[in-house]
Amino acid sequence: MTTTSSFVVVANRLPVDEVTLPDGRKEWRRSPGGLVTALHPVLKAAKGGWIGWSGSAGPAPEPFELEGMRLHPVPLSAEEVERYYEGFANSTLWPLYHDAVEPPVFRRSWWDSYLRVNERFARQAAELAAPGAVVWVQDYQLQLVPAMLRELRPDVRIGFFLHIPFPPVELFMQLPRRVELLRGLLGADLVGFQRPLAAQNFLRLARHLLGLRPRGAVVEAEGRLVQAGAFPISIDTHAIESVAADPEVRARAKEIRQELGDPETVILGVDRLDYTKGIEHRLKAYRELLSDGKLGVPGTVMVQVATPSRERVEHYHQLRVKVEREVGRINGDFGRVGLPAVHYLHQSYSLRELAALYLAADVMMVTPLRDGMNLVAKEYVAARVDLGGALVLSEFAGAAADLRQAYLVNPHDLDGLKEAVLTAAHASPAELSRRMRALRRQVRSHDVQYWARSFLAALGIDARFDDNDSADEALPREHIA
Repeated sequence: MTTTSSFVVVANRLPVDEVTLPDGRKEWRRSPGGLVTALHPVLKAAKGGWIGWSGSAGPAPEPFELEGMRLHPVPLSAEEVERYYEGFANSTLWPLYHDAVEPPVFRRSWWDSYLRVNERFARQAAELAAPGAVVWVQDYQLQLVPAMLRELRPDVRIGFFLHIPFPPVELFMQLPRRVELLRGLLGADLVGFQRPLAAQNFLRLARHLLGLRPRGAVVEAEGRLVQAGAFPISIDTHAIESVAADPEVRARAKEIRQELGDPETVILGVDRLDYTKGIEHRLKAYRELLSDGKLGVPGTVMVQVATPSRERVEHYHQLRVKVEREVGRINGDFGRVGLPAVHYLHQSYSLRELAALYLAADVMMVTPLRDGMNLVAKEYVAARVDLGGALVLSEFAGAAADLRQAYLVNPHDLDGLKEAVLTAAHASPAELSRRMRALRRQVRSHDVQYWARSFLAALGIDARFDDNDSADEALPREHIA
């Protein structure tokens, strides 16, 4: 018999990775992501459960416990990975929700799989949730779960948070299953978004598609009040500051600059290899600055980290080809023997190595064409405990509303982007310090714990974020199983 939990997180992925040890044994380790960092203390205190996919196609492992979290794997077949995850989630919803930067693809078989997988997650949540429990559903892969869970368990309190942008009415209306998706979200008591405009888009759609009448941030649906709001997500600021202050990491930052040839200016980009991140625009702006003679090798060098992402999806495969072709063109035209103009790194890095790269970079370019938030920008700010460095940030990243002291740019405007890079590269130490101090104040006061606490408070939950809290302190009495 499954032990029920008073607090349940439902996400596409479990907050763990399976690693192979040197002796061949396999074990689970906690993932480094911000979501698990924020929720681990309250999950531990409330003896909560986390429902998600393990990351491997086929039968799911048996439920297990790790670091005080009860983990409940959901199985996905290889076909479901292809149709639900790579298909409807990442080839239909992802591009559409990111302003159709790439054309979304609509296939009926993908929807059938998305529906079936969402039903599986909802059933498991219904089984795991204790009477009156709080269930927090995460992100675009599971937008049908709130309504499905509401039908199965009307007694539970349901929150939903969308980590990516939510599109305006004109784009959302393109979806063949738009009504079902909207009704799915309306099953929640609280629907959270990164920015206020996304919440407004959601409420407008409730009026436009379903004829509902929102009042302020609340809309009545099937006799229930559904609240929509903005809860900008953040990072574990303290953890990144601690890593960046480590003498070994600081020494590694100096070593990186030496390996790059001790240039005057290091420009850094760190992204998933995704067409929403504006990597092509960034490289083109850099190439034009070199061509114009406003930057030059070896005085300036660019490092672009592009973490592998969804490479079985055709759009991503095509993007990799384009990016690597552009890198080759820049290095062919402007590089020297032993001194490339761009160091392109298509691989993943540990937090310690990323922190060293952040410390080594004079200019950090975070220039997505569309992003729900973009946590790399906040990581860079948190890592700059030395108050150095400059952040060039796209206006179309959700983080731009929080990080107003960055050099804000429109990545589609290459001339403006080039000007911002030059301004950032040539700014005085006093100006850089002034901007970075203001940025760091914001990131420190609005960290990932603040985000989770704010959302749960809006849901009516007094969640504490101390690992020593008891379950009775972590959730109000009526939510204790």
